[in-house]
Amino acid sequence: MKKKVCMRCKVFVEGDRCPLCKGNQLTTNWQGRVNVLHPSKSVIAKKMDISSEGEYVVKVR
Repeated sequence: MKKKVCMRCKVFVEGDRCPLCKGNQLTTNWQGRVNVLHPSKSVIAKKMDISSEGEYVVKVR
C-alpha cells in the first residue's frame, strides 16, 4: 500500500492530517522521494522550499 502525502507540503503523512500545515488534502498518487536531514545546508531543500527535516515527495499528481 502506498503512503499518503500532503498535496501542499509534499510530506509523508500518517493519519488524516498533515503535521506541518494541518491540512487534510492527502493523496496516494506521488512519485519520487527525498530524505532531508539538514535543510539549512541542502541545495535540494532550498530548491524545493523545505525548511524542516523529514521525508518528502518530488512530484504529487
